[in-house]
Amino acid sequence: MTTGTTEAGMPADTVHLDADEQGGPGRAERLSALAQQHGALVTLLLAMVVASLSFDTFLTGDNLENMALSSAFLAVVALGMTFVIVTGGIDLSVGSLFALGGVLAAWGSQYGTAVALLLPLAVCGLIGLVNGLLIARSGLAPFIVTLAAMLGARGILLAVTDEGSRTYLVDKDSFFATLGQGSLLGIGVPVWITVALFVLGAVVLRRSRFGQYVYAVGGNEDAAALMGAPVARTKIAVYTLSGLYAGLAGALNAAWLVSGVTILGSGMELEAISAVVIGGTLLTGGFGFVSGSLVGVLLLKVIQNVINQIGSLDSAYQQVVSGAFLAVVVVAQTWLGHRRRML
Repeated sequence: MTTGTTEAGMPADTVHLDADEQGGPGRAERLSALAQQHGALVTLLLAMVVASLSFDTFLTGDNLENMALSSAFLAVVALGMTFVIVTGGIDLSVGSLFALGGVLAAWGSQYGTAVALLLPLAVCGLIGLVNGLLIARSGLAPFIVTLAAMLGARGILLAVTDEGSRTYLVDKDSFFATLGQGSLLGIGVPVWITVALFVLGAVVLRRSRFGQYVYAVGGNEDAAALMGAPVARTKIAVYTLSGLYAGLAGALNAAWLVSGVTILGSGMELEAISAVVIGGTLLTGGFGFVSGSLVGVLLLKVIQNVINQIGSLDSAYQQVVSGAFLAVVVVAQTWLGHRRRML
C-alpha cells in the first residue's frame, strides 16, 4: 500500500481505499467522467455510421475533404475558445475577429505572405490582449468586454472595407493562396495546420505549467491565487491566444477563398462555444480538453452535412439541431456534475 500525502493533505493510502477498495463510488465516478469526456465521440461515430448507411455520397473522398476543410477554420477558433472556457470565461469577439483577420490578410497579401499572416495576427492578438487586460486587471465581466470587442472589431472591418463595399482579392498564384488551397498527401494544408495546432494545444493544456494554471483558475480562482498561480496573467494569456487563433483562422479562410469576405464570421462565436461545450468542456470552467472541442466541431459539421444531403430541409434546421444538441449536452453535464459531487 502506498504512503505519503496527496495535494489536499490526505494520506495517499486513504484515497486509494476510498476510490478502489470500496468499489462502487470510485467506479461510478470514473464512468461519469468517461461519459463526460467521450460522449461526443460516441455520438459522432454513431452519426457517421448512420449517415454512411443513409447516403451513398457521405463517405466519398470529395465530401470528406469538404467537411474537413470547412471544419478546419471553425476548429482553430474553437481551440482558442477552449482555453478561455476552461478558465471560466467566454469570448464573444471571435466571430468578428475571424472576419477582420480574413480582410486584413487579403489586403496584406499584396505585400507578401509574411504581411498577410502577421498583420491579422498582430491586430486580432492585440484586441484579445485588450480583452484580457480589461477582464483580468479591471475585473469587468467577460461577456460585456468581449461583446464590446465584437462590435469594435466589426466596426474596424467596415472602416477597412468602405462600409463593406470593397472586397480585397488574393493572387491565386501566390504562396499565401497555397496555404489555403494547397494539399499535402491529398489533404488540404489548412487541415494539417489545424491538426498541428491541436496537438500543440493538447500538450500545452495537459502537460505544461501554463495548462495547470488554466485549470486552476477555472476550478477555483481564489484557491489558485492562494497557491501562487498567476491568475491575471493566465487570463490575459488565454484571451490573447483566442484572438490570435481567430485571426489566424480568418487568414487561412481568406487564403482558401482567395478573398477577404466581409460578411463571414456572423454567429461563429456561438458555433465555437457550442463545439467546445458539446466536446465536454464545462461552461463553469475547470474541466475540458482540446480533443473534445475538435470532436464537437466535427459533430456539428456532420450534422450540417447530413441536412444538406437530405436536400428537402432548410439550412435553418442546422441551427435547430445544433441548438438541441447543445441543450442536451448542457443538461447532461449538469447531471453528471451533480452526480460526481454526490459521489
